[in-house]
Amino acid sequence: MGIDNIWVFAQADGDAASSATAELLTKAVSLGGTVTAFVAGAAGGAAASMADHGAAKIYETGDLAGALPGAAVSAAMQAVIDGGDSPDLIMFPQNYEGRDVMARLSVKLDRTVLTNSTEISVDGDSVTVQTPVFGGTKLVNSTFTGERPFIAAFRPKSFEPAGGAGAAGEVVAAPVPDLGATGGATVTAVHVEETSGPKLDEADVVVGGGRGLGEADKFDMIEQLAKQLKGAPGASRAIVDAGWVPYSYQVGQTGKVVKPTVYIAAGISGATQHMVGMKGSKNIIAINKDAEAPIFGVADLGIVGDVHKVLPQLLEALAARG
Repeated sequence: MGIDNIWVFAQADGDAASSATAELLTKAVSLGGTVTAFVAGAAGGAAASMADHGAAKIYETGDLAGALPGAAVSAAMQAVIDGGDSPDLIMFPQNYEGRDVMARLSVKLDRTVLTNSTEISVDGDSVTVQTPVFGGTKLVNSTFTGERPFIAAFRPKSFEPAGGAGAAGEVVAAPVPDLGATGGATVTAVHVEETSGPKLDEADVVVGGGRGLGEADKFDMIEQLAKQLKGAPGASRAIVDAGWVPYSYQVGQTGKVVKPTVYIAAGISGATQHMVGMKGSKNIIAINKDAEAPIFGVADLGIVGDVHKVLPQLLEALAARG
């Protein structure tokens, strides 16, 4: 039977596929079979990008007229499946919208879902996903059984995106059926946080600050260093919980997963929860005055020193280089 038809719940970032979508489409192509993107709203200019990453077909719901994406898209997916185009596997990003659509679809189709995954493999008719547990210290392999489609969600940065798949990218309408009372809720406003520089989960350089900074005002050094390096500032859960910085800065198991070329951890001791979110970085530089801090166990370069002395000198040196 194999895996011949794979759907990816796809999202756009302007006129391009989002980073999570590019990752999932790339991985889906590697599993074999036909890959289809399913988009909430209109694919627009992002259709070409999705095709470049492997989508041979792109279903789009059309304008949702303010309806909640979870209710609308899951109903549209069910309608397409009931109409005869039933996938073997549906892959979702582990984000707010992905989880909402996936949960509703799970109920509609009466299918179990496997979430928080970081890897997937196909062996004949067998589909297995891998999930980190206990703060990433253990990996659990779970194999789907029962009826298809299998449904799985994946953490960001689990796969490397690659373009040039050369897929056709045919765009097909998948209108939302009448939702009845379920469609009564609408989105009345959307707040987009203002940011400068690269996004945290897409930056090549991330500078993370922790409780070792001592006070909220000292986080300014982290932001200055990130700006100098054309990177993004990040934070440990401890200082997010303390209200020093917004949750959107948080790196870790309950925050964002980052895999930059360089991750600088300043004043971060290295709790397991935090390291789950950054240990995949290619190069890790740790600055901490405690020589026994766990962060040094994953660091490629460790600096045992006071961040209040090390960071100003580093900023001064960078400024001198122009």
